[in-house]
Amino acid sequence: MADAVKAKKPKPSLAEQLAKDFLAGGISGTVSKTITAPIERVKLIIQTQDANPKIISGEVPRYTGMINVFTRVSAEQGIGAFWRGNFTNCIRYFPTQALNLASKDSIKGAFPKYSPKTDFWSFFAVNLASGGAAGAFSLTFVYPLDYARTRLASDVGSGKKTFNGLWDCLVKTTKGPKGFLSLYQGFGISVAGIIPYRGVQFGLNDTIKGLNPWDKEVSFIGIASKWAGAQFSVIMSGFVTYPFDTVRRRLQMEAEKPIDKRLYNGAFDCLKKIIANEGGKALFKGAGANIVRGTGAALVLVLYGEAQAYMKRN
Repeated sequence: MADAVKAKKPKPSLAEQLAKDFLAGGISGTVSKTITAPIERVKLIIQTQDANPKIISGEVPRYTGMINVFTRVSAEQGIGAFWRGNFTNCIRYFPTQALNLASKDSIKGAFPKYSPKTDFWSFFAVNLASGGAAGAFSLTFVYPLDYARTRLASDVGSGKKTFNGLWDCLVKTTKGPKGFLSLYQGFGISVAGIIPYRGVQFGLNDTIKGLNPWDKEVSFIGIASKWAGAQFSVIMSGFVTYPFDTVRRRLQMEAEKPIDKRLYNGAFDCLKKIIANEGGKALFKGAGANIVRGTGAALVLVLYGEAQAYMKRN
């Protein structure tokens, strides 16, 4: 009797594949964000303190670096305060990362396929374009949550909070001069920055994965090499586009203020004033903490890849 031929597993539909990508990307992103929340909060405090009313007025002394932020926040607000805004970040990050990763693969599928060994630059360009488009697409939907995350995490000092949670932040901001659109303060510069950020991150990561001889392995060297490639991609994308991030965070800090009381009159004015008043290095305030935080983003890319591979096998 001839051996029964094992039936091939049917190829998943586009909807099923998108659902799996959404789940894998969202869960891996939420886990890594929660782990790295303290570092991210430190980064946001350093990055936005020159636009923080409490620090400008002298009510709260300036922070002098990462260690100083860790010490003072734990003393003034308690250890749990390092996760202030993390719930909002997870709500934001689940659809953001899931939409980024899922739409990236779908968008990339619309481009011609190239081999990283024979058509390297075409392969890289496709990865860059699909990654950037995915980032801009997702940002449109979740920007109000990104804004709220910045405001909640940048609340400093031991006094009364500026906002009592996500809903209070959204409601108070919509009472600003631009109404609902106040939640999109800094959106333009964010889109300008997210395209090269996601493009470089995903483009480099996919390109390195294509050149990695251990990419298909689940051994220690396989996972370690994938993590190293993801870490390099995250660091490079963060460094290249960090000034965009600094400008948008500064703009977000005054979304609910009357226009005549704002420090900055738009993204370009913000950029000019930062350079003129604080020097070019100020555009990279918090960049050191951001590199440390990037470990979490690299972990996301690896966890997503492993989760996606597991779902394909089962």
